Amino acid sequence: MQNTLIRSVTFTGVGLHSGAPVTMTVHPAAEDHGICFRRTDVVTGDAQVPAQWDAVVPSRLCTLVANAAGVSVSTIEHIMAALAGSAIHNALIDIDGPEVPILDGSAAPFVSGFLDAGIVAQGAPVRAIRVLKAIEVREGEAVARLEPSDMLEIAFQIDFAEAAIGRQDKVLNMANGAFVRELSDSRTFCRNAEVVAMRERGLALGGTLENAVVFEGDKVLSPGGLRYADEPVRHKMLDALGDLALAGGPILGRYTGIRAGHALTNRLLRALFADPSAWRAQDCVGLASGKLPGVGVHRGDLPLSA
Repeated sequence: MQNTLIRSVTFTGVGLHSGAPVTMTVHPAAEDHGICFRRTDVVTGDAQVPAQWDAVVPSRLCTLVANAAGVSVSTIEHIMAALAGSAIHNALIDIDGPEVPILDGSAAPFVSGFLDAGIVAQGAPVRAIRVLKAIEVREGEAVARLEPSDMLEIAFQIDFAEAAIGRQDKVLNMANGAFVRELSDSRTFCRNAEVVAMRERGLALGGTLENAVVFEGDKVLSPGGLRYADEPVRHKMLDALGDLALAGGPILGRYTGIRAGHALTNRLLRALFADPSAWRAQDCVGLASGKLPGVGVHRGDLPLSA
């Protein structure tokens, strides 16, 4: 069945790219509400922004959604991954600025807050998106693909020149608490040269060595080093789950990303929904709960770093 929070939970921090302080409160919502942001600093016009694939607008280095009035919320991928990975299907998210707080650069603080608030089942079934045939999009060497599967699987491959990253591959069945256990505390990452370039363009103003893993050659510049030897590919999988969560329901299919990013994953969802023969909506009544992300997640699933 669909789930929501038992009580509201508040997160405070700064935006990764804006550097601006932000307060965000995730509230319980009724069944079939879905996930929606509400900009509390917008006093006139439509302040609600749906967390949907067709609300995504082009943005560098993050996922940004906007409504018809142009009101937007950016860097939503980590909170969306935390909601999906905790099996929270309905929430209203009040936010007093245009960017979600980065916190420690992972999704674990969000998951921890959700578990503290409590998660409760509702009276309507989960409606999943079942992939019926392969859909693929490409951009240069980057590939994103969806194929039929009985449950959500994510396979990802990255390849960086930096010796501290190199080539990394990982495949994970996302059922039950797998996201929380394996991916939730993996932090966003970048190369040191990118930090300089981004700041020259007015980006990454809130980035620090504590909320992002920064690499230079064969060195990890962030204090304490990596949480996992393959933390970068794990974080790319985290991002992919957050971007796939914009489908409006759990995906029953296998996602493969090769050097893929936010924009390519959104293009993949647009290609999927543009082809009615490639998918169907499915009520999950009778579907084994072990096939869905986040079912039965509990605090013991959180990694020690969370």
